[in-house]
Amino acid sequence: MGNASAPVYHGEILQGVFRHQGRLARGLVTLPCTVHTTQASFAPARGEALTVLPTCKTKARRAARLAVEACARPGDGPVGGRLELTGDVPLGRGFGSSTSDVLAAIRAVQDALGRPLRPETVARIAVRAETASDSLMFEGSSVLFAQREGEIIEDFGHPVPAVRVLGFGSRPKNGGRGVDTLSLPPPRYDDTEIGVFAGLRTMLREAVQTKDVALIGAVASASTEINQRHLPVPRLDALRALARETGALGIQTAHSGDIAGLLYDRDDPGTDARTDRARALLHAIGIHEQWTFTTDD
Repeated sequence: MGNASAPVYHGEILQGVFRHQGRLARGLVTLPCTVHTTQASFAPARGEALTVLPTCKTKARRAARLAVEACARPGDGPVGGRLELTGDVPLGRGFGSSTSDVLAAIRAVQDALGRPLRPETVARIAVRAETASDSLMFEGSSVLFAQREGEIIEDFGHPVPAVRVLGFGSRPKNGGRGVDTLSLPPPRYDDTEIGVFAGLRTMLREAVQTKDVALIGAVASASTEINQRHLPVPRLDALRALARETGALGIQTAHSGDIAGLLYDRDDPGTDARTDRARALLHAIGIHEQWTFTTDD
């Protein structure tokens, strides 16, 4: 029996189009999150079919099958088994539920078969399993990740500096039903936006390397502003005013989901008071679904 778990993320700090190996590639940098997890167990069975529970987790089953193929040794023959997933990750909200399922499944297969895979291999398997993946398999460092190719565009060399996040559901009328990421057409960015993304990439590199949380907030806010043309956050004007009033570093969103977050300096002695005030102001504008976490918890 192999057992494993996988984290989630809280939407993106930055998402757009970036130059990579002489071409333009879609890429993103996720915001680490500790609010939810996925657990997986895998019991291999030689010569049997590979099944999954719940049966709706078809992407995880596909990932497990690909991981078995990658881990199998010559002469092993066909290996199936039983994959079981549990967890509390809401679907379609921007927490990366599919990638969390897929990564937990791959890790459980590795644990059962005793053959670890490189993160780059895991990334390629994840993209094959779910069409577009995120970068949860790259631990210990923040990366600009080409989500539809499974490649690192740039490794920033360090984790994202720790910030306190006041997260919330940005579309209350949606009832928390979420967004079907793959049903959304990929955003079409103009030349001006592509130029802005290049500058934000530079800013984010500096922010990570110098642990500048104010720059992290500025990058997240700028990316949110660009995303307004593609998947608007309701009442963004009110959220901007709220961020200014409570001294937030910036506003961060899921670029293909309905969650968002106000970012605060974890090390500021006034952060608790700031987030308490922000909670009250969010309630006042009708946003009641809220949660808090720190990215390095």
